[in-house]
Amino acid sequence: MIRIKNIRVKISENIDLKLVASKKLRVKKEQIKEVLIHKRSIDARNKKLFSYVFDLDVSILDEDKYLTDDVIKVSDEDYVLPLQGNYLIDKKVVVVGSGPAGLFASFMLAKYGYKPILFERGEKIEDRIKTVEDLWKNNNFNKNSNVQFGEGGAGTFSDGKLNTLVKDKENRMKEVFKIFVECSAPREIMYDSKPHIGTDVLRNVVVNLRKKIISMGGEIHYNSLLEDIIIKDNKLEAIVVNGKIIDASILVLAIGHSARDTFRMLNSRNVKMEAKPFAVGVRIIHPQEMINKNQYPINYPFLPPASYKLTFKSKSGHGVYSFCMCPGGYVVNARSTLDGICVNGMSNYKRDTKFANSAIVVTVGPDQYGKNVFDGIKFQEELEHRAFVVGNGFIPIQKYVDYKNNRVSNNINIEAFKGNTSYGDINQIFSKFINDNLKEGIDYFNNKIDGFNSEVAVIAGVEARTSSPVRILRDDSCVSNICGIYPCGEGAGYAGGITTSAMDGLRVFENIYKKYKSDRNE
Repeated sequence: MIRIKNIRVKISENIDLKLVASKKLRVKKEQIKEVLIHKRSIDARNKKLFSYVFDLDVSILDEDKYLTDDVIKVSDEDYVLPLQGNYLIDKKVVVVGSGPAGLFASFMLAKYGYKPILFERGEKIEDRIKTVEDLWKNNNFNKNSNVQFGEGGAGTFSDGKLNTLVKDKENRMKEVFKIFVECSAPREIMYDSKPHIGTDVLRNVVVNLRKKIISMGGEIHYNSLLEDIIIKDNKLEAIVVNGKIIDASILVLAIGHSARDTFRMLNSRNVKMEAKPFAVGVRIIHPQEMINKNQYPINYPFLPPASYKLTFKSKSGHGVYSFCMCPGGYVVNARSTLDGICVNGMSNYKRDTKFANSAIVVTVGPDQYGKNVFDGIKFQEELEHRAFVVGNGFIPIQKYVDYKNNRVSNNINIEAFKGNTSYGDINQIFSKFINDNLKEGIDYFNNKIDGFNSEVAVIAGVEARTSSPVRILRDDSCVSNICGIYPCGEGAGYAGGITTSAMDGLRVFENIYKKYKSDRNE
């Protein structure tokens, strides 16, 4: 096959891709055997040139005669395993955490005969959904099963965004998406530039991943908290789950960015880690129609709800940017502590609510919260507790114009929220430094999206779980300073979202595969 790159096509509901390819190659449509979409995006930077942009893979006779700078041979892009190692595993292979990193590590370990045992502190997805709905409707809180903890990880109650900017020479992303599609995700994620599947589809994908892991010889245990690890001579000997000692040679630590108790336990056992920068701020909500009008030149009913990505460097030199933008979604209560409130964005596959929301966050580092390894966690906890106080135990909400003028709002449409809300002054959550940066950034973003800082803009606090505040150190083989422990995913500080976490699960698996034999070899 050959690949035709950067083909601009007028926005239309039905596009004949064979015709598009034939015009580009200057051949008759009948000469085109097959056309596959390799990549599809919408270019909305210039309203006059508003268009689809395709990379198309085309099958045609005499491929070589059509090659140009924009028409290239398609190279082999399959995911390839390394050579398998020969070391024996004398005890169990254990994975802790069933977010994307843990699920994909478990999937690959099960597929290649390692019979992993997966422990998850929260509930399986069917029960977790009921528990989270109870939190949102009745404010009943479960510390181990909530938006942060449980099967599928924090991304389960999100927009289900799968886009990433990481380089992928090993084709891990392609393999992850392939597995997603095998587990009922729509095939369009294979080529969309901004793929997403929504919380509703993602839940089904997680269930299907679970079934595949079990069918291939893996075990999964829910409501199972990692309480301790047992180390001898700098080597993992066993783990303690719900008071029970389980012998283990390999432990994949895919604990997620909110497992603060587990971070502290690991630190007490001399697992090396370090503080890392992250970002904090608010969720901002606008009418989706307003975002559509700003991003699209005219109304295209067949196009998805418009999104945005905004960045700004404040007078203080800190970055202010949009994060995890959710078209047609909700702002959800994402708390995982008894006396704290944090929020996240969530949407279904169709993104069909009337509201757009996004995190607007400020980068923070040791200058804001301290230089000790857990100072970032303490900083998050303090912000979330203040949000809890300001919101009287609920999500604190405020019109942006009132936030600027230090006054409490009223008469806000709460249809954009999952979870109880309360009027409060969000200025009280943050330091002057963070408040000033947020206001400066949001006002600047009004130059990019008309109405961004207007009366219709509503903010909610606090967005504090943008990424892990610590990194569990590992070497080039993905092993920590304790032999047998493999830190993995977003919680370990090596990923940032569903796709990169899943890819890191593959990376960790590869390093186990390169060193150890599996039962399949015996």
